[in-house]
Amino acid sequence: MLPPTSGGRLPGGLLFLAGATLLLAAPLSVEARQTTNTPLAEHIEAREGLVVVEVEDFATIPDHENGPARMMVLFDEPGTGRLFVNDMWGPIYSVSHDGREVVRYVDIDEARWGVGVNASGRERGFQSMAFHPDFGREGAPGYGKFYTWSDVADNETPADFLPGGGDNTHHTVLHEWSARDAASPTYDGEAPREVARFEQPYGNHNAGLIAFRPGLAPGDAEYGLLYVASADGGSGGDPLNLAQDLSKGFGKILRIDPLGTNSANGQYGVPADNPFVDDAAHPDALPEIWAYGMRNPQRFGWDPETGTMFAAEIGQNIVEWVSVVPRGGNLGWNDWEGSFRFISRAEVSVEAPRSDPGVSYAVVEYSRTDPLMGGRVAATGIHVVRHGLFPGLENRVLFGDFPSGEILHFDADDLPEGGTSGIRRVLLRHGGETHTFLELIQQKNAEQGREPAERADLRFGTGPDDRFFLLNKHDGTIREVVRGAGG
Repeated sequence: MLPPTSGGRLPGGLLFLAGATLLLAAPLSVEARQTTNTPLAEHIEAREGLVVVEVEDFATIPDHENGPARMMVLFDEPGTGRLFVNDMWGPIYSVSHDGREVVRYVDIDEARWGVGVNASGRERGFQSMAFHPDFGREGAPGYGKFYTWSDVADNETPADFLPGGGDNTHHTVLHEWSARDAASPTYDGEAPREVARFEQPYGNHNAGLIAFRPGLAPGDAEYGLLYVASADGGSGGDPLNLAQDLSKGFGKILRIDPLGTNSANGQYGVPADNPFVDDAAHPDALPEIWAYGMRNPQRFGWDPETGTMFAAEIGQNIVEWVSVVPRGGNLGWNDWEGSFRFISRAEVSVEAPRSDPGVSYAVVEYSRTDPLMGGRVAATGIHVVRHGLFPGLENRVLFGDFPSGEILHFDADDLPEGGTSGIRRVLLRHGGETHTFLELIQQKNAEQGREPAERADLRFGTGPDDRFFLLNKHDGTIREVVRGAGG
């Protein structure tokens, strides 16, 4: 018998209070004990492992009639010696390697091209572009060819990829453009050829990056193969269960040969070594699929040394993450949100995290409530730094959070196994002072006489000799990280 001056809990959930009647305490439900909207106890370190790099203004992209350019991707085209950057409204600009010459190469939204970009809302528009590695190689099969991946207003043309539900809000289309003279300062070809079309069931997170793996040479197995990121179709929680459905093209990264013809629509090729080609275990799987189980893989990239592919994933309402993307890999959505079993838009389960051996789980992840982010979160990236060009960032994977503009990094060789413990932060030195990226944008806005941006909309860009650039949607300024400068 407990002494009269003490209290405690008795078997069966009875609560003993000294000097009081025994009360029956309602035990926590199983669901209440195992689910949460804050599964990550640790936050990203703001100072430990902090790297500061020098940045400088590199080039200015002209305003669109609706406001600042909404820059999405930037890369080098080595055959013609130019950088190319797109604006979500429709234009593509060429930029000289010194940043001094900016020329509008083509506006894919001009009526004569028949594309009809749907740039309504924050998430829709001209999402991405990729120039064939043969673009500047005269006589090569891909000479003069580049590809655009854009949301379009036309939702009546029959689509190649159907969600099997939803509202058919718009379509997302992959186009091939063919310049007659790759070195021409402006596009001199005909209207583009339609390669593939997706019917979008909802109006948000529909498309992501398209890219050819860089650093390859003709004859390499991967040379000329285009990777296409397609989100799960939108709404919330993947209500049509598309990401795990291998018969659907949504919530996937696809891998195609845009110059081939053996696809179902005859407009592109399906590489014979894709993981689900003639796969008896998954007879309904689309042969274009490279990896699946993704909510919104807006950005992906490769380690130039190991060939490892990483993807930055935008979570539902709780976790953001970066994962390794193996051939044929399942990244878990919508069974998992990061390391945790997905329950709903409001909660995940903390019981048995990372317990499915068939899933490629996050290498790093952070909470949507992380104080560093200021309440705006969505993962972006990816750039792997080798060769010691940026002090403190050698052999690190760079990624970021595009609304807040925070730039982050983790070890490329000793990969973390989820959580925030492996994540470190990057700040930017400009004009002798250290800033966040959003602060730099707001300073530029003040110079421009604009209202200060409330978010950064950060994107990365790459140039020749491993040059590295920062893009945004609010001040039209491309910034370059200075090699060999920082501390």
